[in-house]
Amino acid sequence: MFGGSDLPTSRETESMQNSPARTILAATAAWNSSAMAIGSALAGRTARAWSGPAAAEAPPSLGRMGSLDVRLAVGRKEIRRAQRLRYKVFFEHGSAVPSQSAALHRRDLCAFDAVCDHLVVIDHDALDRHLGGRRPKIVGTYRLLRQEMAERHFGFYTAREFDIAPLLARHPGKRFLELGRSCVLPRYRSKRTIELLWRGIWAYVQSHGVDVLIGCASLDGCDPDALVVPLSALRHYAQAEPAWQARPLPGRAALTTLIPAEALDRRDALARLPPLVKGYLRAGARFGEGVVVDHAFGTTDVLAVLPLDDLDGRYRRRFGSA
Repeated sequence: MFGGSDLPTSRETESMQNSPARTILAATAAWNSSAMAIGSALAGRTARAWSGPAAAEAPPSLGRMGSLDVRLAVGRKEIRRAQRLRYKVFFEHGSAVPSQSAALHRRDLCAFDAVCDHLVVIDHDALDRHLGGRRPKIVGTYRLLRQEMAERHFGFYTAREFDIAPLLARHPGKRFLELGRSCVLPRYRSKRTIELLWRGIWAYVQSHGVDVLIGCASLDGCDPDALVVPLSALRHYAQAEPAWQARPLPGRAALTTLIPAEALDRRDALARLPPLVKGYLRAGARFGEGVVVDHAFGTTDVLAVLPLDDLDGRYRRRFGSA
């Protein structure tokens, strides 16, 4: 959900290398329809048919603060721009290791992109270093995978690290939404950018009747022992109830010895959590047992679950009218 530790399987990578554009093209109509439906619902008017990626009109905004605007990406070109942003953040600025295909295209390629919606934050006053003048620029993104799309195609991405099948089976009447591939350019990592992303997620959740947010939350680094303090904090202060638990897949769990609760400095331990994880914790998210190391992305991942009935009231009041 909550981080960028997502890579395709070898079979999906081969499929993308054979025809990456074809896969994305096949999903364009679904993206466009979803973008217009959500934006129109937010604006209180009937959705109009989107005429395709070449259309001049952008979909309705899901929220705006100054020059920053959040909405769903529409068309192949905007999806590629979001993939380029992910490549810059994950591979150029971060410690992730790109596949040959990703390095060649300088885009974070993933087969899951074709069955997801993509939330983007756009800076309409961004300066173009090459052409001069101002040109809208994607500065933040989230990937959204609805349960019905997951069941129809590859399953949830989270299921590559955690055994979430029993969790889903315990809540057959709930609609799950997986959040993933989240990233924001360093200079835009501010409160308003994160708030805009939350506004977009909340509008999407309302439009699709989502009940539960789920995904992998990432901590930088591949040594769980070096992260024992924040991992212990999640275990002692933010562990999910049994009904919402899921463990790592067999063979994926990383062994680490947690610090007993009585030996932890609670305030210091929670302060060591990554900013995004702190945000999800404040929103009401809870975390599963066990951790998984994602060597390709250089992260240690935990399962995060947020039943929206547990969403903190401050968030509900702030975004309920967004």
